[in-house]
Order: sequence, then structure tokens, then C-alpha cells
Amino acid sequence: MTNVSWTHVAKSQMDVPNGEALPPTGNAARLAIMELANMISVPMSLNAVVRLNVADAIWQNGSNKPLSAEEIIPRILPSGGGDPENLQRILRMLTSYGVFNEHINSGDALQRRYSLTEIGKTLVTDENGLSYGAYVLQHHQEELMKAWAVVHEAVVDSSTEPFVKANGGETAYGLYGKKPEMNDLMLRAMSGVTVPFMKAVLDGYDGFKGVERLVDVGGSAGDCLRMILQKHSHIKKGVNFDLPEVVAKAPKIDGVTHVGGDMFDSVPHGDAIFMKWILTTWTDDEVKAIMINCFKAIPIGGKLIACEPVLPDQTNDSHRTRALLEGDIFVMTIYRAKGKHRTEEEYHKLGKSAGFTSFRAIYIDYFYTLLEFGK
Repeated sequence: MTNVSWTHVAKSQMDVPNGEALPPTGNAARLAIMELANMISVPMSLNAVVRLNVADAIWQNGSNKPLSAEEIIPRILPSGGGDPENLQRILRMLTSYGVFNEHINSGDALQRRYSLTEIGKTLVTDENGLSYGAYVLQHHQEELMKAWAVVHEAVVDSSTEPFVKANGGETAYGLYGKKPEMNDLMLRAMSGVTVPFMKAVLDGYDGFKGVERLVDVGGSAGDCLRMILQKHSHIKKGVNFDLPEVVAKAPKIDGVTHVGGDMFDSVPHGDAIFMKWILTTWTDDEVKAIMINCFKAIPIGGKLIACEPVLPDQTNDSHRTRALLEGDIFVMTIYRAKGKHRTEEEYHKLGKSAGFTSFRAIYIDYFYTLLEFGK
């Protein structure tokens, strides 16, 4: 069998005439577990190219000209030095995951050049200084990385999340408050994700009609409110509600008042309440408490608009399902052992238990779903 490659073996074992893939067996199964065991190479290599600003070096204001590792090195390390061979190894591996395109010149000496795919372009810094790069870096800070070594503890004892056990009893939000560099990176990460998502919401959602006073619960720096008010001039007042130490650093935004407080105590009143990626990080009982306070803060006919990751009912191997399930484990590990991504039905039940009489889910973004609870 020396002339038969493992790729042929894997293909013959997994492919069937109707085009559906069978679970891998034999060599293919062993190969699959090797890939899974070594998969830490993927996020950490992604972390490396973000730290090195490789995407900006290739993008060059939109040229996206294919460059070799030797050509990229002086752009990311202008003071000199660097190892182009090791950079190429990282670029080639990430190419296999669709971050880069590989262009091979098979002349006398084979040479590989790299350009950005649509995925890679998400790491390019835009005119506002934002990209998904900060989101990548935020996930891989030292304090967060330590928690991944003890994920199993979430099964052994779910009263405390792995992050707390790995960081001497400190919660993630507690450390954000104590370490400005962690908090700043988290805020940049959220801004980088929020802007493209909010553009999709503003283009595809009509639920802000008739709203004159809008409250953003957990609004951080006010990015969402700023964009909503720019699109909907009929909203006369925006209230950015977050912890006092958060809103103290929020920038001035026309039409927006920054209010500090605790959503578990009360929520400022408004015609509608908006929130993004808030409910996910809390337990069912805590989510119900938040939703009850939101219910109290709006009039009859008012609504709570929550943007959250929503799990599908059926598990499959699509990129969307994997991203949502991976995010679920991230929440369990870092923020709350019993905080979680939920299904549409689970959110419907929570809303009903808090007093909301209507519910609809609008699938605008691939990752976030817009959940509308009516009073």
C-alpha cells in the first residue's frame, strides 16, 4: 500500500455516493483527532499575525497585492530583523483555514506569496481604527489563557467559573476594573465587532419606529446608540446605561446621556430598551431579573430589543454552529460557569416568565440574533 496516500484512504472511507459524509474511521479518525489536538495552533497563530499587523501590511490601503514573507517582514518590523521562514509557516497554516490566499510561483525556486481573503480583511484596521483584530487579542490575554487549562473545573464544580479559579478568585469583570489595559482592549474588541453588526441591524430592522426615548443597557462607550440615533432622527433621547466606572470614561455623544447604575437594581425608563451581548453572560435566574427590570422600565406597547447569540436546535458542523458553540464554552470558561448561549425557545420562555407578552426573533447577522420582547 506504499503507493496509496492517506488522503485517498481518508476520502474513500468518508465519501459515499449520495454526497453525504460518513463519520471518519481508521486512519481518517486518527487524523481527525490529531487535527483537533493541535488546533491551538490556529488561534495562537491568528493572535501572532494580529500582533504583527500582517493584515495591514498586506492590505496597503486596498492594494492587497500578494506578498512573500520576505516582503512582509520589513513592513511589520521596520527596524530590521525577523524570520521570514517562520512567518511563512504561520501564513501557510492560516491559509488552510481561509485567512490568506496563497499564490505560488513554481519557477526555478518555488516562492509563496500571500494576499487577504474576505476573512483576512476583517483584521484590516479601518478609518476609525477598528478591526476584528482587537477581538482576537482580547481572547488571548494571559489572564484568559490561564482559564483554559482548567475548563474541566466547570464540570467538576459549576459554582465558580474556571477564570476565577485560575486567577486567584478574581472575576473577569473585576480584573477589567483593576487593569486599564485589559479594559481598554475589551472595549476596542467590542467596538470592532459592534460597528459591522449594527450596520446590518440598521439596514434590516424596522423596530425603532415610534421610539422617542431609547435606553441601551450595558452600552459601554455608546457606540450602538450613536449609530442608532444617526440613522433614526425621530429618537429624541438616548440613554447609555452601564456601570458608573464604565460610563465615566464614555465620550460625549450628541443626544445621548450617560447614566451609571446596576441593571440588577433598576433600569432607566424608555419607550424601548436595547442591549447587545448582555443576557448571554448571566444565569437563567439573573437573566430573568434583568428582564423584569426592563419590563418595569417600559410602557405598555414598549419593547426590549436584545441582540444575543442564539443556538440552533440541531447540532451540525457548519461554521455558524461551531462559532456559536465555541462562544458558549468561552462564556462558561471566562464569564459565568452557568451563563450560556441559549436557543430561541429558551429566550422565549425567559421573556414570558418576566411578563413580556410577545416575542419574535429576527436573524439579521450570522452570529447575533435580534430578539424582540413586547410588553
